Amino acid sequence: MGQRITGLETEYGCLVQPPVQIQDVLPRVRDWLFENDRYGLIDLHDRDWDEPAGNGGFLFNGGRVYIDMGHLEYCTPECASTMDVVRYDRAGDLLLQEAVRALKLDRAISFIRNNVDHYTGATFGCHENYSLDRKAPLHERNVLALLAFLTLRVLFTGAGRVGSIRPVRFRGEVVQREDAALFQISQRADYIQNDFFEWVQHNRAIINTRDEPLADPRQYRRLHLIHGDSNVLPATIFLKIGTTRIVLDMLDEDELPQIVLQDAVTTLRLLSRTLSPPWCVALADGKLANAVDLLWIFQQKAKQLFKGRDAETDALLKLWAQAIEGLSGDLSSLIGLVDWVTKEHLLREFCKTEGLEWGHPWLESQDLEFHHIDPDRSLGLALANTAGFWNPPGLLDSKLKPPTNSRAHARSRLMREIQGKETSYSLDWEAVEVPNQKRTRLLNPFQP
Repeated sequence: MGQRITGLETEYGCLVQPPVQIQDVLPRVRDWLFENDRYGLIDLHDRDWDEPAGNGGFLFNGGRVYIDMGHLEYCTPECASTMDVVRYDRAGDLLLQEAVRALKLDRAISFIRNNVDHYTGATFGCHENYSLDRKAPLHERNVLALLAFLTLRVLFTGAGRVGSIRPVRFRGEVVQREDAALFQISQRADYIQNDFFEWVQHNRAIINTRDEPLADPRQYRRLHLIHGDSNVLPATIFLKIGTTRIVLDMLDEDELPQIVLQDAVTTLRLLSRTLSPPWCVALADGKLANAVDLLWIFQQKAKQLFKGRDAETDALLKLWAQAIEGLSGDLSSLIGLVDWVTKEHLLREFCKTEGLEWGHPWLESQDLEFHHIDPDRSLGLALANTAGFWNPPGLLDSKLKPPTNSRAHARSRLMREIQGKETSYSLDWEAVEVPNQKRTRLLNPFQP
């Protein structure tokens, strides 16, 4: 792969059995991870007004755990490959499972990887982060082409969901943009209101524009994406992260296909509500196009530029082509590979077996069952196709050991030097500080 640091932030849903209260158990799970420096070092300083000391900490595997807006959030370490992102994302699931079992809470709570609270209609995110060179050609043509890909990729990255939120009326509009839906491809599409914006909790955008590189700002940018779903199937995570990395490689080469959508947000929502081909989208020139054909253009250009570069790239190009071929006709070929296709298949079979109509409240419960992080409970993982590059080795080691080819390794090493000492310290992504010692800056995210 091209040289690029990538990371995922996952806000977990948590299901509790009465009388357990979620505000009581989340701190217990977090504290177990940091108890006696078991898996990392707890924050000793306030990071922000909403992140006081003790709210979270950094892990020895290079990642981070903290409580954010009532959710336990896990951030992967800085990863230099797609396979490492899949590996360390899964490590977060394993850490939470271990904590729940050690605390004997496995019958009282369960964590799920989803983005929607069916009861309140609230959403919580899975944020993607990609490093970009400060000199990357981010001119208007490339930015709009990138926006098009990030919109169209929902066809193979969506996690699927039962239902929809109350249709949103955009400012100044007198009619709603879309009707309610019984099932959608994307969990987040209903909550995205802009193509570009800097906030993450309100007026959510496909591309978040805040310039916060968490590295040397003279050399790097950080592309922060908040419109994607929390995925369950390893192949879907591999596809989402890997294809986006490759498209960013095309941007670096100034070789992005010049595809511009008429309205990215409207397109995202309409695609989410269209469950079978053809997926027609409006382009900026007023013409209509098949979204699958547009995805083929991106895939073929990537193949032309990068085929043979390395084993991971070739595996991604092959899976990407397989996904597009499945979307073109035989969606059943994507069961076990693409989240939303797999979930819809399971729910349709469930409706047949139980004699239910779409829209029955029972389906919301089955929707959540798809997302359990425990393989013994997850309906999604039960059908996962693991015969591929997206099933990396070393999952257990990744709970404690950081990647060896990013600054996560350096931060973990410095944390080990601090561990067990009665001293104050300050940890952050790009710096480690101990009193009476020179502050260690970690401005190069590639330097282990």
